[in-house]
Amino acid sequence: MTPVSIFNDVIGPVMRGPSSSHCAAALRIGRLARDLMDGEIGDVLVEFDRNGSLPTTHDTQGSDMGLFGGLMGWDAADERLPGSLQAFRDTGARIRIETVDAGDPHPNTYRLTLRNARGRHSLIAISTGGGMMQVTAVDGFAVSMAGDCFETLLWVDGCGRAVVETLGARFDADEILLHESDGRQLVEVKAMAFVGDDLLRELPATAGIRAVKRLAPVLPVLSRKGLRVPFTTGGEMLRFDAGRNTPLWRLAVEYEAARGQLAEADVLARMAEIARILRRSIRQGVAGTHYGDRILGNQSGAFKARMDAGQLLDAGAMNRVVLYVTALMEVKSSMGVIVAAPTAGACAALPAAVMAMAEAMGWSEERVARALLAAGLIGVFIATRWTFAAEVGGCQAECGSAASMAAAALVTLADGTLAQAMAAASMALQDMLGLICDPVASRVEVPCLGKNVLAAGHALACANMALAGYDPVIPLDEVIEAARRVSDQMPRELRCTALGGLSLAPAALALKPGCCRAASPPCVQP
Repeated sequence: MTPVSIFNDVIGPVMRGPSSSHCAAALRIGRLARDLMDGEIGDVLVEFDRNGSLPTTHDTQGSDMGLFGGLMGWDAADERLPGSLQAFRDTGARIRIETVDAGDPHPNTYRLTLRNARGRHSLIAISTGGGMMQVTAVDGFAVSMAGDCFETLLWVDGCGRAVVETLGARFDADEILLHESDGRQLVEVKAMAFVGDDLLRELPATAGIRAVKRLAPVLPVLSRKGLRVPFTTGGEMLRFDAGRNTPLWRLAVEYEAARGQLAEADVLARMAEIARILRRSIRQGVAGTHYGDRILGNQSGAFKARMDAGQLLDAGAMNRVVLYVTALMEVKSSMGVIVAAPTAGACAALPAAVMAMAEAMGWSEERVARALLAAGLIGVFIATRWTFAAEVGGCQAECGSAASMAAAALVTLADGTLAQAMAAASMALQDMLGLICDPVASRVEVPCLGKNVLAAGHALACANMALAGYDPVIPLDEVIEAARRVSDQMPRELRCTALGGLSLAPAALALKPGCCRAASPPCVQP
């Protein structure tokens, strides 16, 4: 397994849309599918397994928006994304979306069949959480593509082994694989650059190469041959630290510098830029957002007015946390730019807690970036052993992970020790085990807003508990493993399918698709 990257898997992507599992991952799948067709698509068939999460959520949680944005070649933060489906239709392409009995083991599986004037290709991919995805099959060949390198695909007639041997001797590749299926052969070359046409023409087996496709990377941090990281779990990190009590953020910098072959200054600079994006999104949300196709209207404005007027209960800085959580969730639901941290559905808890407390305490942007890096390293431990996908783990995988990450970030803001940061992360995740994912009307708004507030407030409490010396009892690695076991025992109806929990309440079922309750009168069926 390729080591997790903070900027690929945990704090990111920078995106639009209600769900990173749906929008950002689908967009990345679409980008790779577009490259497979050389940018020309005349017909696309999208198939979802009947027992997965996508048949009931693909249109409401942004899968269609992301997928067709990717097929258009757009970025995850492109302002045109809400209109991607119509834009794709306007190209003249034919679209079919069907539910089938495929028996796919992963609930977020996309099956694409694409055609243009020159041919037909198929692709199977899964969304693994937080905007990450994996292509598992191309034209019936079992592959494993994460979008983290330059992929050159060669369809060959019987000369696959010769092609592999020749390329291995003449091209600096991370990996060269020969896939065989039903007498057919596909050579897959993973590298830091594409295999050029000049080299292909020089191959002894050139006559046997039927087709060449080049799929560009879709992740910000690439993988490479010989990739090594200093640790992948909390226990390994503590052994690596060897009692030096290195701040968690410094260990995060060291980890990501090794993972991405980056200078340490570049790691800090990247996170500082993410902090600035988050600050802009919070300001946008507080100023007020409006969007027709959402359940909740602008609530952050009224909260701020009452907070400023002293008309709320005195919760200290926690009121600012609630305001910022609400602002970010409203930006997300109005298709504004947010950062999945670690997911879009849980995008508000971590940044709202960190930004609000940093402002309340007068702390600098650099300190905020360090706190976010510390949170990112906790996310690395979670993603390595488990998942951020609610479709796999319930909301404990999203808001539970966000609470754990935010607790460590807040301890880091307060200059707490490494042990205190790990204790806070452990306690925060312990108390979120079993949290289900049950979005009302398949919108990532209710009860998602409240769960983000819960995660942020809980993180703040756990941070102070850890700073005061509370004993977490269970190490973080063991808590992550317990969460994984709980997710295996959780019914699929409670894992982001709109088939359980609050999503089946009469008031939820009465909501008309595509309307806002802020309308007067509210858009509900009698």
